[in-house]
Amino acid sequence: MSTLVTKQAPDFTAQAVMPDNTIDASFSLSSLKGKYVLLFFYPLDFTFVCPSEIIAFDKKLAEFKKRKTEVVGVSVDSQFTHFAWKSTPPAEGGIGDIQFPLVSDLSKNIARSYGVLLNDEVALRGLFLIDRDGVVRHAVVNDLPLGRNVDEALRMVDALQFFEQHGEVCPANWKAGEEGMKPSAEGVAKYLAKHA
Repeated sequence: MSTLVTKQAPDFTAQAVMPDNTIDASFSLSSLKGKYVLLFFYPLDFTFVCPSEIIAFDKKLAEFKKRKTEVVGVSVDSQFTHFAWKSTPPAEGGIGDIQFPLVSDLSKNIARSYGVLLNDEVALRGLFLIDRDGVVRHAVVNDLPLGRNVDEALRMVDALQFFEQHGEVCPANWKAGEEGMKPSAEGVAKYLAKHA
């Protein structure tokens, strides 16, 4: 699998169930250009790990919005299945009224273009952080049984925005509010001397 990091995110136009429960027949990634985008793939609606992730992203949606980051979910289900899943309360196996778009990838072309299609059937748990210019800056792909960490996704948004604002790189385990590292031999030595 080749990586998309540093490359333009593959654009797509597809049907999507929007936060207000309308169906947008021509939702496109390019319509979000100028914003940060957290695009994540999940295997299927009405499954087990997927609702825990989708609800976790929705619970942190205000934190992503504070960072001017749009969250978009994608699976190989139809827009009608997405709508039915949103219309079902979590206590009954649904996801409830989540407030970010769910894209229908029935053709599997979106998952294929992002390199996350498994056995031509479902998407692996791929997550892609896309910058305001449409460039993929971070990607992680989990196997089907392994749920993602939403706080780590937020941390990566913070790290990208810190780098863009300050020109400093983010060392291991960096968190918002901590100092970065100047991208030079001297900067690394100074940072390591202080944090060793």
